[in-house]
Amino acid sequence: MLDWLYTAISWVMARWHSLWNWAFGYPPAESGLSGLAWVLAIVFLVVTIRLILFPLFVKQVKSQRAMQELQPELQKLRKQYGSDRQGLAVAMQQLQKERGVNPLAGCLPILPQIPIFLSLFHVLRRLAPEKQGLYSWTDELTDQAARAKLFGAPISASFNMSGAKEQAILEIASYTTIRTVAFVLIVVMCATTYFTQKQIMARSGPVEGQAAMVQKLMLYGVPISLFVSGFIFPIGVLIYWMVNNLWTLGQQFFILRKMPPPGSDAAKAKAGADKPAIDPRTLAPKPGAKPVRNKPGRTAASPTVAPDSTVDGVPDGSAPDPAAPSTGATASRNGSGSGSRPGSGQGPANRGKRKRR
Repeated sequence: MLDWLYTAISWVMARWHSLWNWAFGYPPAESGLSGLAWVLAIVFLVVTIRLILFPLFVKQVKSQRAMQELQPELQKLRKQYGSDRQGLAVAMQQLQKERGVNPLAGCLPILPQIPIFLSLFHVLRRLAPEKQGLYSWTDELTDQAARAKLFGAPISASFNMSGAKEQAILEIASYTTIRTVAFVLIVVMCATTYFTQKQIMARSGPVEGQAAMVQKLMLYGVPISLFVSGFIFPIGVLIYWMVNNLWTLGQQFFILRKMPPPGSDAAKAKAGADKPAIDPRTLAPKPGAKPVRNKPGRTAASPTVAPDSTVDGVPDGSAPDPAAPSTGATASRNGSGSGSRPGSGQGPANRGKRKRR
């Protein structure tokens, strides 16, 4: 039933293998570069699939952001309906329909990858030296893929093997080499899966209740289940899963940098950075103006000046006229000064006194 998908997967791998063989100058099948060409074919199979699924990933992120924005309203609905689960479900569906939110959009990038992973597992499991051509591959190409090695371990081999395939594989590689390479890839696959789940939790933001339990189960349950099942995966499948996780880590790191989850510290910092900076010079007092420093609990008030108080003939608080001659200069021109009549009260000392009320 899935032969068309097996054929498509094998065809894409063959095209990438031909490209890398051309880049390496068509090395012989027994050389290390031939094995590297098949490994890169698996790597770029991941790249091809993830580029095709990238629009679904963007839609997934937007759906998760929209669901986060609906959380306050969903909490109100839960309080409003209480134990009426049927009414709550109808109200939630109506709210999601009005806002154009689809909760299933969060699963869009994952669902298409499941049959692709199973197809690659099926193709590599059937690989064996000197076997007839598989799907779109010729007999020669199938034999080359079965003999292609990564660090001395064939990509068609697995940690645990049995039957005729085990005998054929052990003729070209040792069990020690195969199990060493396979175990290292299993550990790396589980570690990258764990960090991928951590990033998914960071991207979706804080959750409560049953959703938090599901996240914790995915965080620890998926890596443990992969560690158990990884012993029967061919090395090529381990490479596929590891590269797929690395792609997801890089993709989510980019999304978290550009679109941090609402309410996170990164989102608050980004919102603060988007605000225009205030020039501190605009807050400084104007030249010649006295800065106002208010005391706690008091308001600033302008000083009151008596209207008839004068200093040197100028009302207190007002600027003197620079064109007006000073009192001492006037006295000198009139010939008065130190030679004024005693007691006249018109001497420079008396004229320079302040008149106070």
